[in-house]
Amino acid sequence: MQSSDPKITVLMPAYNAGKYIHAAICSVLDQQFTDFELLIINDGSTDDTEKIIRSFADSRIRLINQSNRGIAAALNMGLLNANAHLVARFDADDLCMPDRLLAQYDFLIKHPEYIIVGSDADYIDMNGEFVFTCRVAAHSDEEVQELTVDRCPFIHSAVMFRKAAIMNAGGYNEHAYAFQDHLLWSNVIKKGKACNLHQTLLQVRLNPESISIDERWRTKRFREIKSGSIRKGSITEEEGLEIRDILKEQNNPKIKEGSYYSLLGKKYLWDNHQPVKARANLKKAIRIHPARMDSYAIIVLSFFPKNFINWLYKQKLQRT
Repeated sequence: MQSSDPKITVLMPAYNAGKYIHAAICSVLDQQFTDFELLIINDGSTDDTEKIIRSFADSRIRLINQSNRGIAAALNMGLLNANAHLVARFDADDLCMPDRLLAQYDFLIKHPEYIIVGSDADYIDMNGEFVFTCRVAAHSDEEVQELTVDRCPFIHSAVMFRKAAIMNAGGYNEHAYAFQDHLLWSNVIKKGKACNLHQTLLQVRLNPESISIDERWRTKRFREIKSGSIRKGSITEEEGLEIRDILKEQNNPKIKEGSYYSLLGKKYLWDNHQPVKARANLKKAIRIHPARMDSYAIIVLSFFPKNFINWLYKQKLQRT
């Protein structure tokens, strides 16, 4: 029997996620903490996403179908329909570690002054192979508050938050296409304590089908609007429409695939020093987009000593 008063709502938006969503759902159902509902917002999928969701007989799964309106609208729909006071965000192509919900629930129960808690995460490729471990830029509340606004403090699908705090902040801004979470955090963390646990509680899947791509592959105008919006804490409808048009123009398999291999190449160089794998992926990116000079530069850099590459990466982080 499905509980009408679960301790946690796991909120999962899904759009054409048929390739990965079965594994994602299984990772939630296999949690050590069991008093939850898995609320899936099917955002107008045209593949077999809904069929796969309905193949599960677990009563903790709730499905809401809506026409395709984007991830922010799907998340707002989920917030309005979440039965729990605590919400764990989760994406349909990622994987939860078995102790994810338990660790974050225990933290928020023991620390009522905190409104949001995230974690570190392992990143995997589209085939599920490990790429690198992401240690977030800030763990303690003090570190989170000290981050420059341009640096996102959380991995979106790794956070658990108090629903009331997010609703009081207005939820997700539906004009902030592709950075609705970053804009939300820039407002929410001013209203209460926030942190990231020193635990790897999630596997984030990098894949060429994702709506998120390496931001170096976005246009200069996209980055200008995003940076300006986060700094002022809001975005206008006009700016949102401009962002939407930029994303539509870039929403093609060639750009996504090139960005995917470029990102893998950089992560294998900066975050998990495997220069041979880095070069192999960067060569794939070059074959797809031979005019991008940054891919050639990073290949050259991959032949330098590891210590020099690490030093250069630290300098890069300090400038961001």
